[in-house]
Amino acid sequence: MNDRAAEASTGDARTRRETESGIEIKPVYTADDSPDALELPGEFPFTRGPYRDMYRGRPWTIRQYAGFASAEETNQRFRYLLERGQTGLSVAFDLPTQLGYDSDDPRSVGEVGRTGVAIDSIADMELLFDGIPLGEASTSMTINAPASLLLLLYELVAEEQGVKGDALRGTVQNDILKEYVARGNYIFPPRPSMRLTTDLFAYCAERIPKWNTISISGYHIREAGSTAVQELAFTLANGIAYCQAAVDAGLSPDEFGARLSFFFNAHNHFFQEVAKFRAARRLWARIMKERFGATNPKACALRFHAQTGGSTLTAQQPENNVVRVAIQALSAVAGGAQSIHTNGFDEALALPSERSAHIALRTQQLLAHEAGGTDTADPLGGAYFIEALTEELEARAWELIERVDGLGGAVAAIEQGFVQDEIEQAAFEYQRQVEAGERVIVGVNRFEEAQSEPIELHRLDPEAERRQLERTARVRAERNLADVEQALADVRNIAGGEQNLLVPMREALRARCTIGEICNTLRDVWGMYDAQR
Repeated sequence: MNDRAAEASTGDARTRRETESGIEIKPVYTADDSPDALELPGEFPFTRGPYRDMYRGRPWTIRQYAGFASAEETNQRFRYLLERGQTGLSVAFDLPTQLGYDSDDPRSVGEVGRTGVAIDSIADMELLFDGIPLGEASTSMTINAPASLLLLLYELVAEEQGVKGDALRGTVQNDILKEYVARGNYIFPPRPSMRLTTDLFAYCAERIPKWNTISISGYHIREAGSTAVQELAFTLANGIAYCQAAVDAGLSPDEFGARLSFFFNAHNHFFQEVAKFRAARRLWARIMKERFGATNPKACALRFHAQTGGSTLTAQQPENNVVRVAIQALSAVAGGAQSIHTNGFDEALALPSERSAHIALRTQQLLAHEAGGTDTADPLGGAYFIEALTEELEARAWELIERVDGLGGAVAAIEQGFVQDEIEQAAFEYQRQVEAGERVIVGVNRFEEAQSEPIELHRLDPEAERRQLERTARVRAERNLADVEQALADVRNIAGGEQNLLVPMREALRARCTIGEICNTLRDVWGMYDAQR
């Protein structure tokens, strides 16, 4: 390093810069901060991407997350987005569905269809995908505690369309561990929940082999206030726990590992996010090879979906969010995401309107077709700053993974409250910096405006909940009660044993049992998780 570079790299305490992860950013980076050589994209440890040509071979899948009110209205939004160039479906479910309650449950009042689509039974799933050929679609479903039930409903609807399981493609989130630390949408205690996860792995290996059986999510960990380092470390620690549970259940890491996927947040610091995605691939390749002995390159190559940061959107000057989303999406492109969702600019105020969803969709299309996003693999690879950040993030995340290991792994660390405490401390520090003006949020704590132009927000149909309750009542009235009682009894018996639960649950759904009825049966056997105990 020459004298001028050395002087510049030292910097001045008054102009110190660092990321929210505490990584100091030097005024200038040189070749001394970069590795001597980089492997090619598609080569272990996949720092530069899981595929040799990346987007030149196939662009990332454009998935706009959608779901609200009823299955009919969500189906209309799906069709609107597909007609305008969306290349994959992504389903958002309402809170009762996520928690395993039917729409007519007293605890669901006022929440039906508010944060996603309400799905109580196969009748709703049939309407949700009406006119959409599931043999041609790639569908992602953001659902966790009752993930296996929603996947089974999808399989049954495909069966009605004449589509076999081996033709279905998509992803079910199925990541229950992050619910205990970041979102709170769990039902059962961690250990029986892990059984459901591995039962789904085994079921798909036999019946739906092209399906990604889990999307191990750092997105919600970051939304809860974690740093980029914590998002990396805790997500991969959860991944280790899932892999260990699968191995303990007799599954092969080379087989189930090839169907794992990840879900990361695309946050505000563009360069750190690009480096984070690259570090994630490098870390996971190391974990699969060294811990689990995987030899299948597909099992070692981390693939991920990215969504722009919901918690970064501001209600003040919401048009600024269009720029935030574009920058965040570009970080996911430069970091090598396999699919991307871009948030609507109005989502700090309401569910995305048709207009904001349209702009979000066009943002991805602009990145793909006008900004050079698909021209070359790992466009920032070799940049001194990016390489230094990648190595720093990898090292810090590995240290945190080892701390989780020392507590007995992710499940034990969650049960002890370690992960939750770490995220809460990071969230507190970030908010302190914002309120002190040390971290600038444009339009919030600097460059404020007394008034902003009003924007038209999406409004839910007030009659949607009534229609949903009527449909569920019809399902209950028209089904064979004896078949329902026998199917639920079968679920109860298997839940108390060790056989794969998805088989009896599939038959219960076929008999038109509801999500809530099956989850209540499992609650009777396993109990419910109370984080306060």
